[in-house]
Amino acid sequence: MRSFITALQFLTRIRLVQQPDLTIEDFGRSVRCFTLVGLVLGSIQFLIGSVLISFLGISYVTAAIFVLLPILLTGGLHCDGFMDTVDGLFSGRSRERMLEIMKDSRTGSFGVVAFGCCLLFDFALVLDLGAAPTVLLVALFVLPVFGRLAMVPAVAAFPYARPEGMGKAFHEMAGRGTVAFAGAVALVCAAPWGPGTLLALAVALLFGLAFDRYAAGRLGGLTGDLYGATEKLTETATLFTYWILIHLPQAQMLLGGWHF
Repeated sequence: MRSFITALQFLTRIRLVQQPDLTIEDFGRSVRCFTLVGLVLGSIQFLIGSVLISFLGISYVTAAIFVLLPILLTGGLHCDGFMDTVDGLFSGRSRERMLEIMKDSRTGSFGVVAFGCCLLFDFALVLDLGAAPTVLLVALFVLPVFGRLAMVPAVAAFPYARPEGMGKAFHEMAGRGTVAFAGAVALVCAAPWGPGTLLALAVALLFGLAFDRYAAGRLGGLTGDLYGATEKLTETATLFTYWILIHLPQAQMLLGGWHF
């Protein structure tokens, strides 16, 4: 329970108890609970989405709420990592300089523009998915689960790029058992929604691993910013997978007969 509460209060704005005695090892052990945090966030998004769709339907305003809701729930933690990653990873500089740029507390214009484009793409996908409200609700539920699942192998399977930092504790404390537990939670969350969601889960994992491998190849490892970027990009990739499923007649059978 301690690890779950630590993960919940680290990854979100939800505060349950005071934890003044936390150690770096406590944060490291919390990695196994990342997908459980995703389950909490997904349940909140599903409930709010159900109410908004029932009473207001799908509109530009409700689509914007669905895009902004994860930022409000998490305090934009992963968004900050995404912007720092874009600033550093695509700066065309040396490895050392890229790591310096990512550590800089100031966000560059490239990161801001990239994040704005990502939000715009998310908004368009959500608005289109509104044509299939059930699919949209399922997506709102699984997005934070899949996004945080993608973070776990990033933490466990790739070296940490800096000599020190909280991300290093995450990496050192995470092992195969951590990945297996996180994967099992994500599978339990995905399986009831049919083969389409299982496909989205597979896409999320493969996309996250591909991005992490590319980034690790450039930097010699990953950082906390890259963990956040992995989460954000994986959520967008999952949304895009659902968009493909509802627009390709051959793929709609994977959604298990949901109403469109």
